[in-house]
Amino acid sequence: MTGSRVVALGHYQPAKVLTNEDLAAMVDTSDEWIRSRVGIETRHVAGPDEPVDELAAHAGAKALAAAGLVPADIDLVLVATSTAIDRSPNTAARVAARLGMGSPAVMDLNVVCAGFTHALATADHAVRAGSATRALVIGADKMADVTDWSDRTTCVLVGDGAGAAVVEATAPGAEPGIGPVLWGSVPEMGHAVRIEGTPPRFAQEGQSVYRWATTQLPPIARKVCERAGVTPEELAAVVLHQANLRIIEPVAQKIGAVNAVIARDVVQSGNTSAASIPMALSKLVERGEIESGDPVLLFGFGGNLSYAGQVIRCP
Repeated sequence: MTGSRVVALGHYQPAKVLTNEDLAAMVDTSDEWIRSRVGIETRHVAGPDEPVDELAAHAGAKALAAAGLVPADIDLVLVATSTAIDRSPNTAARVAARLGMGSPAVMDLNVVCAGFTHALATADHAVRAGSATRALVIGADKMADVTDWSDRTTCVLVGDGAGAAVVEATAPGAEPGIGPVLWGSVPEMGHAVRIEGTPPRFAQEGQSVYRWATTQLPPIARKVCERAGVTPEELAAVVLHQANLRIIEPVAQKIGAVNAVIARDVVQSGNTSAASIPMALSKLVERGEIESGDPVLLFGFGGNLSYAGQVIRCP
């Protein structure tokens, strides 16, 4: 059994930007109110002619280009999303068709905001077990499709986008580039974050999520580091689910990653659910804020009060 590693990343956001001032013209809110409570300044919003699989395919194509690969090199496509409108073909199959792939295995994973880290672990396991050689792992969500834009408690939070990673086996004898996953959930608290109804609408119990995230998650994240054989002080970056700046900053502080770059893409992108971690990580790499081989903690959390985290080595 071999290990796996992330070899390249890519991200994509729709062109349309929605500012806090734009939202203040739509609902009873203000730029000051939004910044002080969630830290968001802008978000990108996809139009009706931009389905979630299109966002995912753009990010996937960029990751493949960064890896120097062609679509035929991929034999497993995993897409983490909770906003696909259609049941079949699934989003992964539609991405594979858009990219002109051969005959990859195609699977969607719906673990909402923790979806990407679950999907990355699944790809790692598949490569380790020998059932895949190269995987394209994508987190993509179009929250605009499930948002009530007249509800000021939720519409100020969300954005659309996608992030992707190419995963392949490590060389014989090399250290794995993706550490062991630690994952779980609090099923009885699944009502705290919901996308339900017809049409489906996003809703959450903000205070419940805040208390859970800021009190229960830091020790779990430290245990993720322990499993990877890395101390929090050794981390070069921490990329948490970009839910809310008032969650990201205290959780990162409690983890103890005193030397790490903390991803704060939520400020420009809002909460993009499963897209938030790969998108924020891709931007850190693109800007040169972290270097190849650096240890990075990825930690997703949210819907179902699910969580999943692993330490990876920066591609």
